[in-house]
Amino acid sequence: MSGHNKFSKIKHQKAATDAKKSQVFSKYSRLITSESKKVKGDVNSPSLVFIIEKARKENMPKDVIERAVKKGTESGAGSMEAIMYEGYGPGGVGIIIEVLTDNRNKSAQEIKFILSRNEASLAAMGAASWAFTKQERGWIPNTTISLEDSDIEKLGKLVDELESNDDVQAVFTNAE
Repeated sequence: MSGHNKFSKIKHQKAATDAKKSQVFSKYSRLITSESKKVKGDVNSPSLVFIIEKARKENMPKDVIERAVKKGTESGAGSMEAIMYEGYGPGGVGIIIEVLTDNRNKSAQEIKFILSRNEASLAAMGAASWAFTKQERGWIPNTTISLEDSDIEKLGKLVDELESNDDVQAVFTNAE
């Protein structure tokens, strides 16, 4: 019974946790690089300090944070762009997707594909944002929609798939 011993089990568990960490670190790295570019590398800037503190809470290594800051200050750094997509999910739930990307067209197609695969659709700007209020910690729903159990499962699967995309920074819904 090859591959069924204690050490193989540990190896697979470690690989799964390392993959999750890597995904979180890459999202924070993109945020830090983008913000560093905006503030021209000033590590005392309140917005950059806030993002770095959030990354440290996730146990992001100091050298990775420093590389991300340095990458944002380099002249050859790619231009990261913050984009907000809106859509409607299962049961008519409004969805706001915040994306940080260096390729707007690729991200739009990926988001559209994920939404269509999960019985959701991409909407025009302002189509879903009217049901939310922008606050410091994100988008807070003004009105909520109650869903059936089957729609809740579909929405959960959709949100998980969106969050697994490297470009997606946050997903907000107005489901109860």
